[in-house]
Amino acid sequence: MNISENKMKFLDAQRHLFKSRYRFDYDANYYRNLKIINILKNIAVAILFLLLIGSQLFAARIKDIANIEGVNGTQVIGYGIVVGLNQTGDNQLTTYTNQSVINMLKRFGLTTDQKSSRMRNVAAVMVTSTVAPFLKTGSNVDVTVSSLGDATSLQGGTLLLTPLSKQDGIVIGNAQGPISVGGYDARSLGSSISKNFVTTGRVPNGLQLSANMEGTFINNQLIRVVLKQPDFTTITRVATAINSIAGINNAATPVDASTVQIAVGTQTQAQVMQTIARIEALNVAADPAAKVVINERTGTVVVGGNVELLPAVIAHSGLEISIQKQVIVPQPAPFTIKPPRIGETASIEAKEENAKSNAFQVKNPTVQGIAEALNLLQVKPRDLIAIFQALKESGSLQAELVIQ
Repeated sequence: MNISENKMKFLDAQRHLFKSRYRFDYDANYYRNLKIINILKNIAVAILFLLLIGSQLFAARIKDIANIEGVNGTQVIGYGIVVGLNQTGDNQLTTYTNQSVINMLKRFGLTTDQKSSRMRNVAAVMVTSTVAPFLKTGSNVDVTVSSLGDATSLQGGTLLLTPLSKQDGIVIGNAQGPISVGGYDARSLGSSISKNFVTTGRVPNGLQLSANMEGTFINNQLIRVVLKQPDFTTITRVATAINSIAGINNAATPVDASTVQIAVGTQTQAQVMQTIARIEALNVAADPAAKVVINERTGTVVVGGNVELLPAVIAHSGLEISIQKQVIVPQPAPFTIKPPRIGETASIEAKEENAKSNAFQVKNPTVQGIAEALNLLQVKPRDLIAIFQALKESGSLQAELVIQ
């Protein structure tokens, strides 16, 4: 083998090695690019999913913002008595409470004199409730119990068997059970401490139905969807969403700001119920009005998401008045037999907090921005009620103020 042949073999080996390296680099780049493409595809799918989810974040089901006409609750009412109170019931001047107890005892074969009866553990109450439609006999419903006389607290009391009736006087069930109040009230020697109102309470599952609650939701081959909060924008979106259902054939028509009527034609009862179920599951972007809801009883302030506040200057001061009762027992003079004379006195102290005037500025017109601005004032919920009322009067509060 001469030198030229060895040189040719060497060149062929180098050429083969170059081709192998190029093929390896080509394969590595191909798989690397394919992996990058797959990652980009996954990112695109994730972004599309987030966009679809984000479009539904501010949407609500029609079931949550509207009712089907005819599917409404029935209000019931009754008169009863609460027993088991700890000396916090009606006093002797509340004659109807004593008369109610005497009439109840007569049913058990007992006779008592109204003049000689002394009861402080009994209170006359009104019992109310709203019963949902289509409930059957034996179903249980919560009831609200409210004092009718001058009882100071219903805490620890038990509601005796009370029949509840509709507006037409038909009895639909009986309520009974222990009362749950959302607070407390303690008093002793002229001092007291309380939280919320204790003259109103609830009996969970206290009402047991003795009749079926019927409802009618088809009228002249029409069903009506009624918004809980009338709004022209929202009702138009509801009608558009209903017409997008397959088989509806644009049968949904807006009637006014709260009602959409749907023609069901010759559908059977079961088919109509399926149509209603499909309608209730639709998502619609509601457009509620801006509101601020204030509950003066509990000091609760709820600010809606669409509420906006214009810049304002607020000066708020708190006035606190404290009255302390003191009992004075002067000692008699020496060598006397007169009993000591007890006297009473009271000290009144008033404190007023002088707060500086602060510029009420909201950085962004959102609930979070309003909350941050309110926190800078460092006021109590009770004071926030007065502030919101003043902001509404001044025109700074761009929302409806609802006081409960």
